[in-house]
Amino acid sequence: MPITLPANLPAVESLQKEKVFVMTTQRAITQDIRPLEIGILNLMPTKIETETQLLRLLSNTPLQLHITLLQMKSHPHKNTPKAHLDEFYCTFEQIKNTPLDGLIITGAPIENLPFDNVTYWKELCEVMEWAKTYVFSTLYICWGAMAGLYYHYGINKHILPHKLSGVYPHRVLTPLSRLMRGFDDVFYAPHSRNTEVLEKDLLVAGLTIMSDSPDAGVYIAASKNRRQFFVTGHSEYDRTTLNKEYMRDKAQGLNPAPPANYYKNNDPKQEPIMTWRSHAYLLFANWLNYYVYQDTPYDLKKL
Repeated sequence: MPITLPANLPAVESLQKEKVFVMTTQRAITQDIRPLEIGILNLMPTKIETETQLLRLLSNTPLQLHITLLQMKSHPHKNTPKAHLDEFYCTFEQIKNTPLDGLIITGAPIENLPFDNVTYWKELCEVMEWAKTYVFSTLYICWGAMAGLYYHYGINKHILPHKLSGVYPHRVLTPLSRLMRGFDDVFYAPHSRNTEVLEKDLLVAGLTIMSDSPDAGVYIAASKNRRQFFVTGHSEYDRTTLNKEYMRDKAQGLNPAPPANYYKNNDPKQEPIMTWRSHAYLLFANWLNYYVYQDTPYDLKKL
Protein backbone atom coordinates (compact mmCIF):
# COMPACT_ATOMS: atom_id res chain seq x y z
CA MET A 1 0.00 0.00 0.00
CA PRO A 2 1.13 3.58 -0.54
CA ILE A 3 1.98 6.59 1.51
CA THR A 4 -0.68 9.30 1.21
CA LEU A 5 0.70 12.73 0.32
CA PRO A 6 -0.48 16.02 -1.18
CA ALA A 7 -0.22 15.72 -4.95
CA ASN A 8 2.05 18.77 -5.28
CA LEU A 9 4.56 17.90 -2.54
CA PRO A 10 7.99 17.92 -4.28
CA ALA A 11 8.84 14.48 -2.88
CA VAL A 12 5.94 12.94 -4.81
CA GLU A 13 7.54 13.48 -8.20
CA SER A 14 10.91 12.15 -7.01
CA LEU A 15 9.38 9.04 -5.47
CA GLN A 16 7.19 8.31 -8.48
CA LYS A 17 10.26 8.39 -10.71
CA GLU A 18 11.68 5.67 -8.46
CA LYS A 19 8.46 3.63 -8.94
CA VAL A 20 7.42 4.20 -5.32
CA PHE A 21 3.64 3.87 -4.94
CA VAL A 22 2.40 7.25 -3.74
CA MET A 23 -1.32 7.95 -3.39
CA THR A 24 -2.68 11.47 -3.45
CA THR A 25 -4.86 12.64 -0.59
CA GLN A 26 -7.79 13.05 -2.98
CA ARG A 27 -7.70 9.37 -3.96
CA ALA A 28 -7.07 8.10 -0.42
CA ILE A 29 -10.24 9.62 1.00
CA THR A 30 -12.31 7.44 -1.35
CA GLN A 31 -11.00 4.25 0.30
CA ASP A 32 -12.50 2.65 3.40
CA ILE A 33 -9.15 2.09 5.12
CA ARG A 34 -7.83 3.50 8.39
CA PRO A 35 -4.28 4.54 7.45
CA LEU A 36 -1.56 4.78 10.05
CA GLU A 37 -1.14 8.37 11.18
CA ILE A 38 2.57 9.16 11.06
CA GLY A 39 4.08 12.52 11.99
CA ILE A 40 7.52 13.70 10.90
CA LEU A 41 8.99 16.52 12.97
CA ASN A 42 11.57 17.73 10.47
CA LEU A 43 14.35 19.65 12.22
CA MET A 44 16.82 19.45 9.33
CA PRO A 45 17.58 22.66 7.40
CA THR A 46 17.34 20.74 4.09
CA LYS A 47 13.70 19.91 4.70
CA ILE A 48 12.67 18.88 1.17
CA GLU A 49 15.63 16.51 0.86
CA THR A 50 14.95 14.99 4.29
CA GLU A 51 11.24 14.58 3.52
CA THR A 52 12.06 12.58 0.42
CA GLN A 53 14.60 10.38 2.22
CA LEU A 54 12.22 9.45 5.02
CA LEU A 55 9.17 9.03 2.79
CA ARG A 56 11.15 6.67 0.56
CA LEU A 57 11.84 4.34 3.50
CA LEU A 58 8.35 4.60 4.96
CA SER A 59 6.84 3.59 1.61
CA ASN A 60 8.37 0.10 1.59
CA THR A 61 5.63 -1.75 3.52
CA PRO A 62 2.12 -3.02 2.67
CA LEU A 63 0.66 -0.44 5.07
CA GLN A 64 -1.15 2.73 4.07
CA LEU A 65 0.29 5.77 5.81
CA HIS A 66 -1.04 9.28 6.19
CA ILE A 67 1.88 11.65 6.74
CA THR A 68 1.79 14.90 8.71
CA LEU A 69 4.86 17.10 8.33
CA LEU A 70 5.69 19.22 11.38
CA GLN A 71 7.93 22.22 11.95
CA MET A 72 9.00 24.23 14.96
CA LYS A 73 7.07 27.48 15.16
CA SER A 74 9.70 29.05 17.43
CA HIS A 75 12.54 28.73 14.91
CA PRO A 76 13.12 30.72 11.70
CA HIS A 77 13.68 28.50 8.64
CA LYS A 78 16.25 29.98 6.28
CA ASN A 79 16.90 27.06 3.93
CA THR A 80 13.37 26.06 2.95
CA PRO A 81 10.97 28.33 1.03
CA LYS A 82 8.27 29.80 3.25
CA ALA A 83 5.66 28.87 0.66
CA HIS A 84 6.64 25.20 1.01
CA LEU A 85 6.36 25.32 4.80
CA ASP A 86 3.06 27.18 4.68
CA GLU A 87 1.53 24.68 2.27
CA PHE A 88 2.81 21.35 3.57
CA TYR A 89 3.78 21.78 7.23
CA CYS A 90 1.82 22.07 10.45
CA THR A 91 2.98 23.46 13.76
CA PHE A 92 2.67 21.59 17.04
CA GLU A 93 -0.09 23.98 18.11
CA GLN A 94 -2.19 22.85 15.16
CA ILE A 95 -1.98 19.10 15.90
CA LYS A 96 -1.47 18.85 19.66
CA ASN A 97 -4.98 17.47 20.21
CA THR A 98 -4.55 14.84 17.48
CA PRO A 99 -3.12 11.42 18.46
CA LEU A 100 -0.65 9.71 16.15
CA ASP A 101 0.29 6.07 15.60
CA GLY A 102 3.93 7.01 15.09
CA LEU A 103 6.22 10.03 15.20
CA ILE A 104 9.70 10.55 13.76
CA ILE A 105 11.90 13.31 15.18
CA THR A 106 14.84 14.00 12.88
CA GLY A 107 18.36 15.17 13.50
CA ALA A 108 19.57 18.77 13.32
CA PRO A 109 23.05 20.26 12.71
CA ILE A 110 23.25 21.89 16.16
CA GLU A 111 25.09 19.22 18.14
CA ASN A 112 27.69 21.51 19.66
CA LEU A 113 25.05 23.71 21.25
CA PRO A 114 23.90 22.93 24.81
CA PHE A 115 20.30 21.74 24.60
CA ASP A 116 19.02 24.70 26.60
CA ASN A 117 20.60 27.09 24.08
CA VAL A 118 18.65 25.68 21.14
CA THR A 119 16.12 28.30 20.05
CA TYR A 120 13.23 25.85 19.90
CA TRP A 121 14.21 23.67 22.89
CA LYS A 122 11.18 24.60 24.99
CA GLU A 123 8.81 23.84 22.12
CA LEU A 124 10.60 20.57 21.36
CA CYS A 125 10.28 19.53 25.01
CA GLU A 126 6.54 20.15 24.77
CA VAL A 127 6.40 17.84 21.74
CA MET A 128 8.41 15.10 23.46
CA GLU A 129 6.25 15.28 26.57
CA TRP A 130 3.07 15.26 24.45
CA ALA A 131 4.33 12.22 22.55
CA LYS A 132 4.35 10.12 25.73
CA THR A 133 0.55 10.33 25.78
CA TYR A 134 -0.55 11.11 22.22
CA VAL A 135 1.88 8.97 20.16
CA PHE A 136 2.06 5.20 20.29
CA SER A 137 5.70 4.88 19.14
CA THR A 138 8.36 7.55 18.58
CA LEU A 139 11.52 7.13 16.51
CA TYR A 140 14.29 9.62 17.35
CA ILE A 141 17.12 10.10 14.81
CA CYS A 142 20.70 11.40 15.40
CA TRP A 143 20.48 14.78 17.21
CA GLY A 144 16.82 14.00 17.79
CA ALA A 145 17.96 10.84 19.60
CA MET A 146 20.42 12.85 21.72
CA ALA A 147 17.65 15.33 22.57
CA GLY A 148 15.19 12.57 23.44
CA LEU A 149 17.67 10.75 25.67
CA TYR A 150 18.50 13.98 27.48
CA TYR A 151 14.88 15.04 27.96
CA HIS A 152 13.41 11.69 28.96
CA TYR A 153 16.35 10.15 30.86
CA GLY A 154 18.77 12.96 31.69
CA ILE A 155 21.49 11.33 29.54
CA ASN A 156 23.89 13.97 28.27
CA LYS A 157 25.78 13.95 25.00
CA HIS A 158 29.59 14.07 24.86
CA ILE A 159 31.58 16.02 22.26
CA LEU A 160 33.79 13.82 20.10
CA PRO A 161 37.40 14.88 19.41
CA HIS A 162 36.69 14.67 15.67
CA LYS A 163 33.50 14.50 13.64
CA LEU A 164 32.26 10.96 13.13
CA SER A 165 31.46 10.72 9.43
CA GLY A 166 31.22 7.60 7.35
CA VAL A 167 29.53 4.24 6.91
CA TYR A 168 30.33 1.84 9.73
CA PRO A 169 29.76 -1.86 10.44
CA HIS A 170 27.32 -2.62 13.25
CA ARG A 171 26.38 -5.71 15.19
CA VAL A 172 22.97 -6.90 16.38
CA LEU A 173 22.83 -7.22 20.18
CA THR A 174 19.18 -8.30 20.47
CA PRO A 175 18.67 -10.82 17.64
CA LEU A 176 15.28 -11.93 18.99
CA SER A 177 13.83 -8.41 19.07
CA ARG A 178 11.23 -7.59 16.46
CA LEU A 179 13.02 -4.38 15.44
CA MET A 180 16.12 -6.33 14.40
CA ARG A 181 14.22 -9.16 12.69
CA GLY A 182 15.88 -10.06 9.40
CA PHE A 183 19.07 -8.12 10.11
CA ASP A 184 22.42 -9.67 9.25
CA ASP A 185 24.88 -10.29 12.08
CA VAL A 186 26.91 -7.38 10.67
CA PHE A 187 25.28 -4.54 8.75
CA TYR A 188 26.23 -1.01 7.69
CA ALA A 189 24.76 2.40 8.49
CA PRO A 190 25.92 6.00 7.96
CA HIS A 191 26.82 8.35 10.80
CA SER A 192 27.40 12.09 10.66
CA ARG A 193 27.76 13.67 14.08
CA ASN A 194 30.05 15.49 16.49
CA THR A 195 28.68 13.94 19.68
CA GLU A 196 28.01 10.57 21.25
CA VAL A 197 26.12 9.00 24.13
CA LEU A 198 27.80 6.45 26.38
CA GLU A 199 26.64 2.88 26.66
CA LYS A 200 27.01 2.87 30.46
CA ASP A 201 24.68 5.87 30.80
CA LEU A 202 21.97 4.18 28.75
CA LEU A 203 22.21 0.96 30.74
CA VAL A 204 21.97 2.81 34.06
CA ALA A 205 18.79 4.47 32.75
CA GLY A 206 17.27 1.05 32.01
CA LEU A 207 17.39 1.33 28.22
CA THR A 208 18.07 -1.65 25.97
CA ILE A 209 20.96 -1.29 23.52
CA MET A 210 19.86 -3.17 20.42
CA SER A 211 22.80 -2.44 18.14
CA ASP A 212 26.25 -0.89 18.36
CA SER A 213 29.43 -0.43 16.36
CA PRO A 214 33.09 -0.89 17.33
CA ASP A 215 33.83 2.43 15.61
CA ALA A 216 30.61 4.44 16.01
CA GLY A 217 29.43 3.32 19.45
CA VAL A 218 25.75 2.96 20.38
CA TYR A 219 23.52 2.85 17.31
CA ILE A 220 20.00 1.81 18.41
CA ALA A 221 18.55 1.93 21.93
CA ALA A 222 14.99 1.36 23.13
CA SER A 223 12.87 2.15 26.16
CA LYS A 224 11.58 -0.71 28.30
CA ASN A 225 8.07 -0.44 26.89
CA ARG A 226 9.45 -0.21 23.32
CA ARG A 227 7.50 2.96 22.61
CA GLN A 228 10.68 5.02 22.18
CA PHE A 229 13.54 4.14 19.84
CA PHE A 230 16.75 6.16 19.62
CA VAL A 231 18.89 5.82 16.47
CA THR A 232 22.18 7.73 16.54
CA GLY A 233 22.93 7.33 12.82
CA HIS A 234 21.33 8.29 9.53
CA SER A 235 20.07 5.16 7.79
CA GLU A 236 17.79 7.42 5.73
CA TYR A 237 20.71 9.16 3.99
CA ASP A 238 20.97 9.00 0.20
CA ARG A 239 24.06 7.76 -1.58
CA THR A 240 25.47 11.29 -1.94
CA THR A 241 24.43 12.92 1.37
CA LEU A 242 27.71 12.33 3.20
CA ASN A 243 29.59 13.59 0.14
CA LYS A 244 27.56 16.82 0.13
CA GLU A 245 28.32 17.34 3.82
CA TYR A 246 32.01 16.62 3.27
CA MET A 247 32.22 19.14 0.42
CA ARG A 248 30.29 21.71 2.47
CA ASP A 249 32.67 21.32 5.42
CA LYS A 250 35.66 21.62 3.10
CA ALA A 251 34.26 24.81 1.58
CA GLN A 252 33.85 26.23 5.08
CA GLY A 253 37.52 25.57 5.83
CA LEU A 254 36.86 22.94 8.50
CA ASN A 255 39.47 20.56 7.03
CA PRO A 256 37.29 17.45 7.49
CA ALA A 257 38.50 13.89 7.05
CA PRO A 258 36.78 12.08 4.17
CA PRO A 259 33.83 9.94 5.31
CA ALA A 260 35.10 6.50 6.30
CA ASN A 261 34.24 3.35 4.33
CA TYR A 262 32.28 5.43 1.85
CA TYR A 263 34.11 6.18 -1.38
CA LYS A 264 35.36 3.54 -3.76
CA ASN A 265 38.99 2.80 -2.74
CA ASN A 266 38.49 5.47 -0.02
CA ASP A 267 39.12 8.08 -2.73
CA PRO A 268 36.84 11.16 -2.48
CA LYS A 269 37.21 11.64 -6.22
CA GLN A 270 35.37 8.38 -6.84
CA GLU A 271 31.68 7.58 -6.49
CA PRO A 272 30.35 6.65 -3.04
CA ILE A 273 29.35 3.01 -2.57
CA MET A 274 25.92 2.50 -1.02
CA THR A 275 26.06 -0.43 1.41
CA TRP A 276 23.21 0.42 3.80
CA ARG A 277 20.07 0.63 1.63
CA SER A 278 18.53 -2.79 2.43
CA HIS A 279 18.94 -2.48 6.19
CA ALA A 280 17.57 1.06 6.14
CA TYR A 281 14.37 -0.22 4.53
CA LEU A 282 14.26 -3.10 7.00
CA LEU A 283 14.66 -0.86 10.05
CA PHE A 284 11.75 1.39 9.08
CA ALA A 285 9.56 -1.51 7.95
CA ASN A 286 10.11 -3.37 11.22
CA TRP A 287 9.36 -0.27 13.29
CA LEU A 288 6.16 0.42 11.36
CA ASN A 289 4.97 -3.17 11.33
CA TYR A 290 5.87 -4.51 14.77
CA TYR A 291 5.82 -1.42 16.97
CA VAL A 292 3.20 0.76 15.30
CA TYR A 293 0.74 -1.22 13.16
CA GLN A 294 0.46 -4.42 15.21
CA ASP A 295 0.23 -2.75 18.62
CA THR A 296 -1.48 0.60 18.16
CA PRO A 297 -5.23 0.74 18.96
CA TYR A 298 -7.58 1.02 15.98
CA ASP A 299 -9.28 3.98 17.65
CA LEU A 300 -6.48 6.43 18.34
CA LYS A 301 -8.62 8.23 20.89
CA LYS A 302 -7.93 5.25 23.18
CA LEU A 303 -4.28 6.22 23.41
